[in-house]
Parts: sequence; C-alpha cells; structure tokens
Amino acid sequence: MRAVQVTEFGGPEVLTPVELPDPVAGPGEVLIDVERIGVNYADTHQAENSYLAPSKLPLVPGGEVVGTAQGKRVVALLNGGGGYAEKAVAPEATTFPVPDGIDDLTALSMLVQGTTAWVLLKRNAHLEKGESVVVHAAAGGVGTIAVQLAKAWGAGRVIATASSDEKRALALELGADVAVDSRAEDMTEVLLDANGRRVDVVLDMVGGKTTDQSIAALAPFGRLAFYGMAGREAPKPLDLRKVLGHSTTVSGMWLPHVFRLPGNVFGTALNDLFELVLAGKLKAIPGGEFPLSDARGAHEALRSRKTVGKLLLDPGK
Repeated sequence: MRAVQVTEFGGPEVLTPVELPDPVAGPGEVLIDVERIGVNYADTHQAENSYLAPSKLPLVPGGEVVGTAQGKRVVALLNGGGGYAEKAVAPEATTFPVPDGIDDLTALSMLVQGTTAWVLLKRNAHLEKGESVVVHAAAGGVGTIAVQLAKAWGAGRVIATASSDEKRALALELGADVAVDSRAEDMTEVLLDANGRRVDVVLDMVGGKTTDQSIAALAPFGRLAFYGMAGREAPKPLDLRKVLGHSTTVSGMWLPHVFRLPGNVFGTALNDLFELVLAGKLKAIPGGEFPLSDARGAHEALRSRKTVGKLLLDPGK
C-alpha cells in the first residue's frame, strides 16, 4: 500500500512517501480502507518526537481516518499512528459509525477537533450561560468549532483571536461577537478592552506569552483550559499565590484521557456534534486537501499557521 513514513525525527522534510505491506487487524481491531486522512497539530509533534506520547521509529504518522470497514462507513482514532496510508488498523473501541448526511470532512472535523472543543467547554471550563469565552486560534480546526459551540450553548460574549483579517472575518461569520489580532503585544489589555471587563473562560492552544497574558485577564473564578502549544513555547510556571489571590483555575486537556472517564463521554460528545451538524447548527470548515504524497506540504501549511479549519490528505493521490 501507499503510505508516508518517518525514519528520522524532524520537520515536514522527514515525511517520505513509501510502499509498505498492508496492515493486519488483530483481536479487537478493524481494518479500514481509508478514504480521507485528518491532519492535526499533534502529527507535527509526532514527526519531531515532541508529542506527549513518545514516538518510535520507523513511524507512519496520523491518528484519524475515515473510510470503510466490513462494508460500513466509519471514522476512527488510531492507536499510536498509522493513518497516513491507504489502509489503517484501528481499535474497535475508537471506531465509530458515520451517520448518513455526514461527509468525510465533517466526520474527521468532529472526531478530534469537535470532541476537543466539546470537552474543553463542558468538562474543563464548565461554561455557564452568559459567560464570556475567549477562543485563541479561532480560525483553526478546534477554534472554528469552539466558537460555534460557545454561541450555541449560550455564551454571553465570544472573543476570537486570529492572526489575519481573513481569519478574523471567518470567526465573526461563525458567531464570534468580536475578533482581535492574536499578534498583539499585550493580550491582557486586548482581552479586557474586547470584553469591557475581565473574561470568564479562555481556550488556549498557543502557549508562551499568550497563555501568560490570558491568565492575567481572567475574572475571579475564571478558567483557562490549555490543550496545546502550537507556538512551541512553554508558558511561565504558575505562581500558586496568584492563582489563589485571583480565584483562578488553569486546567489541561489531552484527548486520550477522555477515554478513561466513567461512561462513554467521547461517544456522547461525538453523537452530540453529529446531531448539531444534521440540525444545521454546526458546520465544519474546510482547510484544504493535499495528496497523501504531499503530506510534507500539509505539515508545512499547518506549521505556518496560515491555514483555517480542517486539513485532509487524499490517499488516492
């Protein structure tokens, strides 16, 4: 089968098209004929071995696919990679049927980005109606869905951050009340001005000073949910005296941990998202489709932070 393999860790240049034997499903697994592959920021970390879960060489990156298994259309999370290929093996427990009316783009957008936004708002932030929500990287895969969910769930004011006029316009189109420049030198001041007071909830996957300055903008009992570090710069260590002094909550979220929660939280989230899509209350934003043979180009585009929405790979090209 055609695939993309990493034999040495590094940037997009290490993604190499190859021919590999077809994978074989073991007990509790399913073999999927892949129709489209989702591209995530986690894949770029996986390729350079900077992800939370260490990578091992040789590696076929990719954690999510949509395709057919045993004659049925499914979307699946993979265990440790293997998605950048024409065929992939996934655990039965993380393989989900795709309802009629849900296209490939939407299925993949909701599987990782959608469930991430759902968990952040429901479980980390415990969003209440009327509260203000800051969505950093609001034109990205998670951000575009988080803006829509926050509005659908009654947020009082949604403040989007993005790096270009086009991205800010997209965030406003999706329901954000105001969109500000993510490149601002003083994000604390920008957020206070945008809300007219301190903010209640921040969803952050940028890191560095964006995180530091967002924490400083939180209202008493405000919550920052940290779920990535696209800027590849760590925030400063938290001063717990300041956390206490401002009644601040800072939490982290790594999607694999959702599967350890009691009950079928991931499945519930995915079903909720599909229902919202079918009801016309939520939509996936296309970010571009690349041939599998140009996975490098997809990673370059993603790391440039010039993309919007969801990026896909086509294994047939």
